[in-house]
Amino acid sequence: MKIIITGFDPFGGETINPAYEAVKLLPSKIGSAEVITAELPTVFGKCAVVLEQLIELHSPDAVICVGQAGGSRGIAIERIAINIADANISDNEGNQPADLAIIEGGVAAYFSNLPVKDMMKNIKNHEIPASISNSAGTFVCNDVMYRLLHMSATKYPNRRGGIIHVPYIPEQVEGKPEGTPSMPTEVIAKGLEYAIESVVSGQ
Repeated sequence: MKIIITGFDPFGGETINPAYEAVKLLPSKIGSAEVITAELPTVFGKCAVVLEQLIELHSPDAVICVGQAGGSRGIAIERIAINIADANISDNEGNQPADLAIIEGGVAAYFSNLPVKDMMKNIKNHEIPASISNSAGTFVCNDVMYRLLHMSATKYPNRRGGIIHVPYIPEQVEGKPEGTPSMPTEVIAKGLEYAIESVVSGQ
């Protein structure tokens, strides 16, 4: 079994992205699965172009994208992606779509075909805060999740995929309002590892 897991590059004025910082710490083997890590650009559309190149190169059984959700207190397994791009800030190439379809004529939404509840439970069983989220937002994380699941539905049958959101890491909250939550990079990485374990065991 092969699993691609990606993290985004920094965006929104940040100098690091906890998603990719944690992804880089993952082992190359989890259970029976080979784990392939990569960085995606925080750019509408381009993120999925890079992701599809990785899919073509590695032919994975599952793809998990990881993104930053600043302000969150735990790891969130996303359940659904919607066919809307609506950005409050610009992406890393200055794009700021408003109320645009990600794919014209595409279905309204896709549900993750990963075992989201099992992933959440395995993370929580290891005493790391985790939850199921029913909104991946309308920024690049939602964009890549929607496009990934559209690819799975139309081009790469039986390929599972979804996205996980993670909190800030401690280095990022310096200078932010007091009480802004964060989670150590190593803890996030362990949470991702436990999530992947559930994907592997449910294969």
